[in-house]
Amino acid sequence: MSTNLANKLRTGLKPQQFIDGMTKNQEQFLGYYNGFEWANEEDQEFFESLNNRDDLRCLIVAADWCGDVVRNVPVVFKALENSGIPVEVLIIEENYDVIDQFLTGGGRGIPKVIFTDTGGFVLGHWGPRPAHVQAVMTQFKKENPDREAPDYNEKIQVARAEMGRQYGEGNGYHPVIVKELRELISTF
Repeated sequence: MSTNLANKLRTGLKPQQFIDGMTKNQEQFLGYYNGFEWANEEDQEFFESLNNRDDLRCLIVAADWCGDVVRNVPVVFKALENSGIPVEVLIIEENYDVIDQFLTGGGRGIPKVIFTDTGGFVLGHWGPRPAHVQAVMTQFKKENPDREAPDYNEKIQVARAEMGRQYGEGNGYHPVIVKELRELISTF
C-alpha cells in the first residue's frame, strides 16, 4: 500500500510556529532543542548534503502534551534544520486521518516523522521513539494485551519508567535519533 499525503503538504505548522504555539512543555522542549549538538561531522555533513536534493518533504504528527514529542521532535527539527527539507508539524487532534495510517503496535504513537516526495507519496517514516526505547513498549504490549487487566496500569508505569531509563539522562539519546533518521533517509 502506498500512502499519499499530498493533501497535507503545506497545511501544517512550521517548526517555529509549533514551538511558539506550545501551551505545554515548551521550556523542556526548548531545553532539548537548544542542547542539541552533532555527535560527529559525518552526520552533520550528511544532513547538509540533502540540500542537493529538492524531492523530499517532512510531515511530523505531534502534540505538545506528549512526552515523546517533547524529547524527540527537537532532535528531528535540529537534524533537518540545515537540510533544505521543508518540515511541517501536523497536530494529532486535527490529523487522526494521517496518524491512523501509521499506527504503532495498534496505537496512535507520536511523534510520527513521515518523509514524502514532492507529490506526497510516503517514502518512509520514523517514530514515535528510538528503536531501543520503543522495544520496551513493544515487549510490554506483547506481554500485557489486556488493557482492562487489574494490574495493567501498574505494569505500564513500570514500562514507562524503563523507557525513561533507556532514553538516559540528558541528551545522550540525540545521536541515536540522528543515526536512525540518517539510515532511513539513505534508503530513498
